[in-house]
Amino acid sequence: MTLSLNLLQKLTTAKPEEAWRNIFSYAQDVCCLPLEKSNAASEVVRRDGKLADLDLFLASAGWDLWQEFDNSVEHTAEALINWWQESPHDGKAVLILDALSLRESPWIIEGAKEHGYNVQYRVTAAELPADTTQFARSLGFSQRSSLQNNGAGNAHRLTGAQTESLDWNWHDCIPLVGAKTHFVLWHHFPDYRLHDYAGSGQSLQSLTTEVMENLTSEDFWKLIETLTNGRKLVITADHGYAATGHFPNTNEAAQKQLLKETYSAGRWANAAAGNYQSRYVPPLDLELQTRHGRNRFVLGRRKWSVQGGYPTLAHGGLSVLEVAVPFIEISR
Repeated sequence: MTLSLNLLQKLTTAKPEEAWRNIFSYAQDVCCLPLEKSNAASEVVRRDGKLADLDLFLASAGWDLWQEFDNSVEHTAEALINWWQESPHDGKAVLILDALSLRESPWIIEGAKEHGYNVQYRVTAAELPADTTQFARSLGFSQRSSLQNNGAGNAHRLTGAQTESLDWNWHDCIPLVGAKTHFVLWHHFPDYRLHDYAGSGQSLQSLTTEVMENLTSEDFWKLIETLTNGRKLVITADHGYAATGHFPNTNEAAQKQLLKETYSAGRWANAAAGNYQSRYVPPLDLELQTRHGRNRFVLGRRKWSVQGGYPTLAHGGLSVLEVAVPFIEISR
């Protein structure tokens, strides 16, 4: 499906801030509609494919928008910190679901409505690189594991919060919440399953089915009930992911070699020199200076041959569903 003329005009004539708002709004419109359990796996693949033309634009005619990304978007970490500091509620909770993308957000949005909650949602932006540690540092944590057993103490920007980081089943997480007034739970689902499915030929469909089963389960919504008991809750993620198993192969030999040597089977790499210029126009990758330093990123939807096979699910590069994150506010 091609982008509408109206959207293309907005993306080519608007200032970067407005262009990125339009990009995220379009992605939200595509991905956040309700899903039916009977055809969820195929529908998520269809929605992912519907955004391919948007990624193609951002990797060709609109690749310069990535140069403005870091200064043009509302970052998830900033949104969380502002919400935490400005919320008038006495009790606050945050549930970070690692690598939750816009694809999975309908289960939470519709589930909240079905369970009688007030729900508001929007799209915010991952850090660049779209990786776990950068998000943790933006919140004032050294890394994800520092949240375990309240290990970060008060050395973070979610002031007064007790923290936990784990991959337990939902039922076993409930006692951890207890009567804590301010609580942050960074759960490793679905990220650890994303990596498990990265070698499967049906990875996106398989992950979608497992996410559906989890986010519609009775235990998950019992956890949400506990988190919202005397607290307002935000559910969000550190980053999204790319369904790289559906990406086209890079077949030109020199291009494949460049990508393989620079990124191996990844989506981003540290940039040492700081003066990289691609030999290709439009470029295969970009070197960007962000708040997390200077790094190189694979641009758009592309994969290449590597020993063992390129992973079919990955994150850290420059595509919409790697950097767009659901930000969902839930209250009773």
